[in-house]
Amino acid sequence: MSSAEDDLALLTEAALAGGQLALSFFRRNPNAWSKAGGSPVTEADMAVDTLLRTSLLAKRPHYGWLSEETADDPVRCERDTIFVADPIDGTRGFIQGDDRWCVSLAIVHGGRPKVAVLYAPARDELLTARAGEGAHLRAGRLDVLHRTKLVGARIAGPRGWLKSPMLKESGAEIQSHVPSLAYRFASVATGGFDMAFSSPGAHDWDLAASDLLVHEAGGRLTDISGKVPSYNRASTTHGVLAAANPELLSKLLAMLAEVARERAGAGLPV
Repeated sequence: MSSAEDDLALLTEAALAGGQLALSFFRRNPNAWSKAGGSPVTEADMAVDTLLRTSLLAKRPHYGWLSEETADDPVRCERDTIFVADPIDGTRGFIQGDDRWCVSLAIVHGGRPKVAVLYAPARDELLTARAGEGAHLRAGRLDVLHRTKLVGARIAGPRGWLKSPMLKESGAEIQSHVPSLAYRFASVATGGFDMAFSSPGAHDWDLAASDLLVHEAGGRLTDISGKVPSYNRASTTHGVLAAANPELLSKLLAMLAEVARERAGAGLPV
């Protein structure tokens, strides 16, 4: 494996180039269509995916590759180190002109992210992290918010779950929907939110970069049992995930477990 410093420089260069390419399509009515399963994709997603895959694998041909917009090759599971990419995370928002989308890149080694870059070009925000070296927004070091009570804490999550009476009665301040899951979780690292969560079905490419950003900013991102996600498995999907500072996270997870039971009892997807 190359040095983390070199890998961070490589990811940063690729994310900046990919972000600028995506920006050239933004709010210009790019061609869009639906993938199997109904999620949208645009010509911008595909162009950025090609740029990222070509530039990154040219420099690290021994790394595996996993991207939302590239057909999955199971050979990646045989590699200790892989790139995990989402060329445009938040494609629905991108199509609608919402500026909360990003290029999300991570290097995963041994199942966990070691280097991460998240670039939101329409907001000129560049977030970076190396394991054990902290997380940064440009040159500024990131630190999660340290609120310890649910009351007054800003929470972001999927629309359906946020309608739960239990969440509404918790006293948490429910935030407007963020179309990019990577940006939603990364906003815990930047202090934009106290806590954030996802419903089941998120993929490695939605999560790996923001996972490292949250942890390196002093927070935690875990599943509903408190376990950190593992990446580069045969299946790329995950269950309910949540992020916050460690003390607040324990309270959020307990509440989400109750909300999951509430939804199951009502016949809603969990």
